[in-house]
Amino acid sequence: MSADSPLLFTREGGLARLTLNRPEAANTLDTALSRALFEAAIECDENEAIRAVLLTGAGKLFCGGGDINGFAAAGENVSRLAKNLTTILHGAVSRFARMGKPLVVAVNGPAAGAGLALAMLGDIVIAAPDAHFTVAYTAIGLTPDLGTSWLLPRLVGVRRAQELALTNRRVPAQEAAEIGLITRVADNVLAEAEMVASALAEGPVAALGGTRALLTRSQTTGLEEQLEWEARSIAAALRGAEGREGVVAFLSKRKPDFRKA
Repeated sequence: MSADSPLLFTREGGLARLTLNRPEAANTLDTALSRALFEAAIECDENEAIRAVLLTGAGKLFCGGGDINGFAAAGENVSRLAKNLTTILHGAVSRFARMGKPLVVAVNGPAAGAGLALAMLGDIVIAAPDAHFTVAYTAIGLTPDLGTSWLLPRLVGVRRAQELALTNRRVPAQEAAEIGLITRVADNVLAEAEMVASALAEGPVAALGGTRALLTRSQTTGLEEQLEWEARSIAAALRGAEGREGVVAFLSKRKPDFRKA
């Protein structure tokens, strides 16, 4: 993938690195970047060699949201453009959310609108001290997309989500960590995120994916149904190569090697 591609995609071992690469446009999501994200999401989901994914942005911003200039240029066709973009991006969001691999997000700078949604997608979200987060949609007369209205209240609670979505108050990185919007703040955000993502890539990817699925399902299931899913999941894990390796390693008092499982 060339350096001028809207999305940089590299893989080292089991770790895939995705970098939003429109720094001159605040990494806003135009059609080209949206399509690239969709294709990358499918590749991360389907490629068994990929065991963890790291998402970040190039330049000073993580992602400024949708490409407002593109909306303006679309004129009377803006509704068609919006439906096209949301179809593509919602597909990408769904693939990232449902894939059987952990997603780490390194928020290198401000995130707004759709950029906030991409940040919230991460299982572990690490932000730079000068990063900040804004829902932003209603500030320009729009409503949320990319799962913002689903993710935000589940992370910070309905009452706080109402405030952030309706007032567009800017949330500094440290406050974002305190209210559960992100995981933590780190001075060297990319190095910290790389360390976490690399460790996850060495882990039991099937168990990590199964745990992701259980946590997502818990948002919409009752206790008894969730207990059944947990029972089925742990039974499958014990049957699998990772579970067998983990048990043998524990009894042998050695570190498990899940890469060979």
